[in-house]
Amino acid sequence: MRLDDYRESDNVEQQRGGGAGFGGFGGGGGGLGLIFSLVASRFGIVGIVVLVLGMMLFGMNPLSLVGGGGSPQAVQTSQKGAAQVCGADPAHRFSCRVLASTEDTWSKIFEQNGRRYEPTTLSFYESSGQSGCGAAQSAMGPFYCPTDRKVYLDPRFFDELTNRFNANGDFAQAYVVAHEVGHHVQDLLGTLSGVRNRQQAAGEAGANALQVRVELQADCFAGVWAANAKTAQGQPVMEPGDAEEGLKAASAIGDDTLQRSAGRTPVPDSFTHGTSAERVAWLKRGLETGDPVKCDTFSGSIG
Repeated sequence: MRLDDYRESDNVEQQRGGGAGFGGFGGGGGGLGLIFSLVASRFGIVGIVVLVLGMMLFGMNPLSLVGGGGSPQAVQTSQKGAAQVCGADPAHRFSCRVLASTEDTWSKIFEQNGRRYEPTTLSFYESSGQSGCGAAQSAMGPFYCPTDRKVYLDPRFFDELTNRFNANGDFAQAYVVAHEVGHHVQDLLGTLSGVRNRQQAAGEAGANALQVRVELQADCFAGVWAANAKTAQGQPVMEPGDAEEGLKAASAIGDDTLQRSAGRTPVPDSFTHGTSAERVAWLKRGLETGDPVKCDTFSGSIG
């Protein structure tokens, strides 16, 4: 990708400190539903078990996820400036440039539709941190919290993307950030709140099916960003081979593929992100059309 000379976003922060717990959670529903739904949406019940066992292994109290038990040790936001945060290492720097590109690109798209884009903040943390949706844990993977409208990322996830999912390349990493920013776009458009209301009235399978549509749209929005993103000199940021890197990453993290790799038979009613084929198809649609209107995953079939 042509991002080496791109500016770095100012909308970043670095969390520091330790401990899994802290007092207070933003938004309705409390930390319990939010934090466990974030883990479950990515890894199912196995992810929840791994998260709890991992916390116990490192001497953390799982009850701290819901603000109960033990004495919480606050995780604080570093007072470092954006330049220092972004300059911490190549993973931080690249993420900051991708975020800046999403800001510029989505601002133009929103302006064309008579709206104003409000950027999200990228909050970096290592191992554990805090969010408006509850505790942030590396086992959860990157996520977007609608309560505080921030994206949370442990940069070491990029190593997992390469080593665990065999998804190499800079666009594979950019796709991760752009997907979470896609959730922010959904939040600004009112999509997330609308879906949450519908999920509350649906059973587990129905709520999961709606979540799949949310995630596939975020995949499509990631493709829309990439298709429209330009360098400071006006060139496309995408280079030959980039699209293939992103599509390979999307295929590697489909629900059916992840369940098979865990030795399980895929259970469609439990899917929360979509199959590999669906994730590839919707990312590809965004890349090929560059039009967010074409990312309507809520009408008709998603297959």
